[in-house]
Order: sequence, then structure tokens, then C-alpha cells
Amino acid sequence: MAIATSLQSSPNCSPPLPTISFPLLKTHQPLLLPHHSIPFKFDLNLVSNDALTIAPTAEAASPASPALDAAMAGENEVKRNWTYGLEARRKRRRKRRKELEGREIGKVVEVPLILSVKPGRFTRKQEAELCMCVQEGARIEVVRRRIAEACMLEPSLKQLASATGMSMRSIDIILSNARKSQEIIIHEFRGLVSSIAICYEGKGLSLQDLIQVGSMGLLRGAEKYDPKRGCKLSTYAYWWIRQAITRALANNSRVIRLPENVLSMLAKINEAKNILSNRLRRSPTLDEIAEFLDVQVSTVRRIIERSTPPISLDQVVVTEDGSLKLQDIISGPDEWNPETIFKKQLIKQEVEKLLNTLSERESRILRLRYGLDGITPKSCEEIGRMFNLSRERIRQINGSALTKLRQTSIVDDLKLLYFS
Repeated sequence: MAIATSLQSSPNCSPPLPTISFPLLKTHQPLLLPHHSIPFKFDLNLVSNDALTIAPTAEAASPASPALDAAMAGENEVKRNWTYGLEARRKRRRKRRKELEGREIGKVVEVPLILSVKPGRFTRKQEAELCMCVQEGARIEVVRRRIAEACMLEPSLKQLASATGMSMRSIDIILSNARKSQEIIIHEFRGLVSSIAICYEGKGLSLQDLIQVGSMGLLRGAEKYDPKRGCKLSTYAYWWIRQAITRALANNSRVIRLPENVLSMLAKINEAKNILSNRLRRSPTLDEIAEFLDVQVSTVRRIIERSTPPISLDQVVVTEDGSLKLQDIISGPDEWNPETIFKKQLIKQEVEKLLNTLSERESRILRLRYGLDGITPKSCEEIGRMFNLSRERIRQINGSALTKLRQTSIVDDLKLLYFS
């Protein structure tokens, strides 16, 4: 099917233009030619004032082709980029999965340790890798200690390999990575450890000892660190560092060790003293401290008395007569006097005379009940199990034996000797 196109020439042109037929092409938009003269395919010049009606042809559809090709090319490029990114992500996931599977079955994946990282600039991935190396080394250390306790000697690398089911080279790599990771963690977090140790300076340990103990707590925190919890290593290890320092102070800062709960209560008492001193402009009393902490006064008094550091008897005291030691000034206990020792021997003889007036069972029950032979006093229930009697029967025998002793004449001599 064709459309006849009429071309009407200008009056200046003598011969009329022929009628030309073009094949019909389906297009979405009509083609509008400009009014100025343009060259035609068949060497025909079309004047602007001529009436032109033409159907769309293949030549007319050609101007839309570059835009369509550009759109298609852009769409293909986006599709290729998306496909390439998806493949890259899949490759990375497969690689990570292989590494995790290798760690589970005992293979060692050497972790590159970043030695040039500035302090405090670790990424989450670097922290996880370092802590993973430390944790693997800790697992090998547990196996080594178990073998050492069983064999009573240090295990060799071959024994560790057979116990863990790994090769000797793998164990060597694990231990090497663990040592390097520990050195890096201690070096990079030394500022955090020092800042915490300074807060506990002057409480019984030197600053160097506090930093050393804090570094041990840091490594302990690295062994327990789990990056899936969503916190950084410094946040998690902070509490392990504090715990290590406080325990070291509790165990090593005093000659006589105090329990940890007493130390924590003593810290609260000291803090309450400072607060009340600033508020009252004077030293607070024990009642005021107990009211501030909402505890009993006896508890505050007992903790303060127990926390008093001991004083050496060899301490030198300057007096008017010169320098003397405390042991030369302070008198000994009364038990050391010869008169007191002789008096105790007489009392012991009188007690033996009193007990001999009773039956063997009554005498024995009194000795066990009151600890007369230097043993720990026992309850009526414990004595009843020894004699195969009930607790109430032991109490009755004890009461009757004391009644008999009060009726003897020897008891008056004992009272006079004891209270003189």
C-alpha cells in the first residue's frame, strides 16, 4: 500500500514535478519538515512556500534512532554494573564463608596484622581479627595447661598438635599470631590502661604495678570480646581493666587482706566522709555517715576499725630520753606476767578437782560443752550424737551436773581464787 504524494512546483519552474510514491512506515510521531529548502534524496529542491504532504518513511524515522540507541545503551550499562556488583558481593561472601569453615575444621588462616595503625584508630574489622587471634591462642594455652597438669611437664609442639588435631605448623602460626596480637593491643590501648590506673594511684600499689595489672585485664577482655555485641573493644575492656586493678589492690595492697565487700564498703564510707565534710565544714560523726549511707552505725565502726593499717613494733619513736622502739615502750599482755601464769595453773587444778566429784559421763559432757580441755565448745546436738542421746537429754545432764558443782565446798575456793 502506498500513498501518492503531490508536489506542486513553484511558478518559476516550468516543468511540473512528477508524482512519487513512497512505502508507508508506522511511526508514533508525525514528521514535520522545516519550511526552508533542504536537499532531497532524489536531487529535488523543496521550496518553503510549497505545500508538502508526505507520509513517514524510513528516512524520517532515522532521527529518533540515536536517542533510542543511547537509552538502550545506558540501560544495558546499568544492568552490567549491577550484575558486576552482585557478583563481587557474592565472591566476597563465599571467601568469608570459606575462611570461617577453615577455622572451624582447624585450618589456620593467617590474619594480616596492621602495625601502622594509629592509637585509637582501629576499625571494627581489625579489632575483631586481633581478638580472634588472641582467643585462638588462649584455646591452645588451655590445652597446654591441661597436658602439663596431667603429665607434670611442659608439653611439646607435637603433643599439642596431637591433642588439638591440628598440624604443628598451624599451632606455630596460631601462637605467633596470638603473641603479635597481644603486643599490638597492649601498645595501642596503653593510654586507656594508664588513664584508669592513675585513678587508683596511691592506694597501696605503685603506678607501674597498676599499669601492668591493667594490661593483664585488657588481654583478658580481648579473650572474652565478641564483636557481635555491637560495642568497641575499648568499651568492653574498660570494665575488665578496672576489675583487675581493684582485685590487685584488694589482694596486695594490705598486710592483712580484707574481703572485697569490705573494701567496697570502705570506699563508700570514704566518699561519704568527703561529701559530708564539704557540706558540714567539719569531720562527720559515725552516726552521720551511717545515716548518709543508710546502714547501721556498728557496721561503719567495724569497717573503719578493720581498715586501720597495722603498726610495726620496730617503729622508732623519738622521746625526751632519745629514740626508742615501740616494743620498748608498750607493755606486754598480762598473760606474760609470772603471777598471772601461776594463778591460771591454780584455777586449772581447782577445776579438775570439781570435775572429779562428778560421774564420768557428766564430767565429759561438761568438758565438751564448755571446751575445758582446749577444744572448741560443742552444742548439745553434737554432744548428743556422740553419746547417742537426744539434745534435750544432754541439756538435762548438763544442768544437773552444774547444780551438783554449786553445792560443793570447792566451788567457794575457786570463786575466791578467780575473782581475787
